[in-house]
Formats: sequence, structure tokens, C-alpha cells
Amino acid sequence: MSIPRRDFLKTALATSVTATLVSPGAAAGSSGPAPTAGREYYELRAYRLKSAATRGTLDAYLEKALLPALDQRGIKQAGIFTEIDVDKTTATAKPKADTPVWVFIPHSSFESFVSVSADINADRAVQQAAANYFNPSKENAVFERLDSWLLLAFSGQPKLKVPVFSQKRTPTRVFEFRTYESHNEQKALSKIAMFNAGEIEVMHELGMSPLFFGQAIAGRDLPHLSYFTGGPDIATHLANWKKFGTHPTWVKLKNDPQYTGNTSKTGPARFLVPTAYSPL
Repeated sequence: MSIPRRDFLKTALATSVTATLVSPGAAAGSSGPAPTAGREYYELRAYRLKSAATRGTLDAYLEKALLPALDQRGIKQAGIFTEIDVDKTTATAKPKADTPVWVFIPHSSFESFVSVSADINADRAVQQAAANYFNPSKENAVFERLDSWLLLAFSGQPKLKVPVFSQKRTPTRVFEFRTYESHNEQKALSKIAMFNAGEIEVMHELGMSPLFFGQAIAGRDLPHLSYFTGGPDIATHLANWKKFGTHPTWVKLKNDPQYTGNTSKTGPARFLVPTAYSPL
């Protein structure tokens, strides 16, 4: 009996993700709920442009084709971002050259991620709206490569929390994208546990407006976690982050022996601003 390609893809991906996420206790036959129950999935993309000249074609695809297609499928809180250089001394920023265009797509379930990924660029409406994006020769391609990560929301913040300044599309709003790598899977789970034990709560208490926290379960540079914090403007955002370092809960967690050595590398802090057409 032959299995339709799309059904095979869904089954294979689901099996792979389940194998990645099951803890030793669950594998031993725990009767508790699935560890992913109620938690969202996020796709984070980085479009590495062929040249600055192709940016307009990518923007047209994202604004006129991808975002409407996502909206049609019930995904209304995607985000499109570019990077900025931030001077922390003066709390000022300027555009950063030669960086990827970042796209954040939230999914209510793993099934949503699979079906959207399989269907969206085969959608005739998407193809028609993005003819200039799809039709160039390989010599004139829009991007060099497209990197993609699949993330699972932490249990400590299982769903997206869109801050008021983003809901109101405050023109000066800014996000900070951080990634923490670990030298093995258990240490990565330890760092996630550290967030769930108090770091997330502190960030909300201090007004750091964390948008999401995600365990990377597919993509480059595993194992790692990623998250976005943000503020209505760069000065407010930097001031809130400064408070975090001396907060007693963070100090206690940082000095707790059970969390020692759970991070091997901290990726560069990327400061992101949404494009004019970004829903977030």
C-alpha cells in the first residue's frame, strides 16, 4: 500500500519530534500528559539575501503573498524583522547592513506547522502574488539561503504573549533576540528548567515583555533555546534589561549548583525592528 507523500511527511516529522522531546521518565512509561500539551510551536526563518537589491522582491513576497496566506490559515501574529545596531551607552540605534531578514511564524499545533509548510507555496494565490519572487533564474535568486528553526514553547510560557506596544504597532518598538547553546541535550533541558523556575516570571515582572521562549527541536546549532524580549523603545528596553542582572530571583538561580554549566555559548544579542507591514 502506498502512502501519500504529504501523509508520510506528517508522520515522519511527528515521529522525529516526539523522539527528540520525550524525557527519560516519559519513555519509561509515565501515565501523565504529553510534555507538549498546550504548548505552541514557532518557526523562525532567516532569509540571507543575495544582495541589497533583492530586498524589495523579498518584501513584496512577504507582505503580499506570505502574510495574507498565513492570515487565511488563521495565523495573524507573524512578525517580519530587520536588524539594527544599538549603542547601549547612548540608547540609540541605526540600521545594520548585510543582515538576514527574520520571519517569525507562530503555530497553535505541530499539525499547523506541517500543513502550512507543505501547502503555502503550492497555493496558486501565493504563486500569483509572488511571481517576481518565484520566477528569477538561479543566478538572480532573491536569497543565498533560507535557514529555518522549529521551536517548542516552554511550559513556563506555553503561548505567545503579544505586548501592548506591539498590539498598538508603536513605531519605536524594538525586540531583542537571544540564543543560548548547550553542550548536550540534558544541559539544554537544564537551562530551560532554569527559565521555567523563575527567569520568565522576573522578565514579566520587570516589564521586559517576553514575546516567546522556544526550545529548538529542528534546525542548525542544536541544542539551543531562543527567545524574544522587547520594549516600546530602545531606551526603555535597555533599562529593563539592566534591572534583570541584580534581581534576587535571578541571582539565586544563577548561583544554584543544579544549573551550573548548562550554557556553553550565548549567541550575539540581535536587536530587531519590525518592518512597516509586520503584524507584530
